[in-house]
Amino acid sequence: MRSAGPDRLAPRRLILASANPHKARELADILTGWVVDLLGASHFPEETGATFEENARAKVVFGRARAPGEAWVAGEDSGLEVDALGGAPGIRSARFAGAGASDDENVARLLHELARGSAEERTARYVCELVCLAPDGSELHARGTLAGAIAAAPRGRGGFGYDPVFVPEGETQTVAELGDVWKAANSHRARAARALSERLGTPGEGV
Repeated sequence: MRSAGPDRLAPRRLILASANPHKARELADILTGWVVDLLGASHFPEETGATFEENARAKVVFGRARAPGEAWVAGEDSGLEVDALGGAPGIRSARFAGAGASDDENVARLLHELARGSAEERTARYVCELVCLAPDGSELHARGTLAGAIAAAPRGRGGFGYDPVFVPEGETQTVAELGDVWKAANSHRARAARALSERLGTPGEGV
């Protein structure tokens, strides 16, 4: 597919091919002037890709076939990569403790896997891949990362996923302790969304 250049400015609606309202909210916080909606499908394709980008692309193709023709559609895949685990849980982050596992169960599995290692072996990063399709089928891609380390135990009540045990580089608190305002400005998804926003432009510019 050809890349969508700056002149390919989108309508005001972006549909996220996801059932996760947290992700839609994080995108909406960054994409000024856009209305971000969830696709609303009862099911989504199984994540069978070997990378975050492959999974994001499968979601956006699924969404493009079901979304209104005038809307842009985004597919997103994200997760946690821990160096001591060879990049795991990676693309299996949402199901690290098994299919249908809760956030607490996934965190518990992660801490169990790291229990015998040293503090130096707990370096990690959050990764987010966004793939966006325009009404004409042209494609935009953005990636965001957030480096950090895994805490010894969960701390904080904010966020979701692995936020209670992820301490960003340069911080002493977990993402769950740092709160929504910090996360909206600094998370891997926020960074990917800002990169996407630069490519999308503001609706109405140059039209």
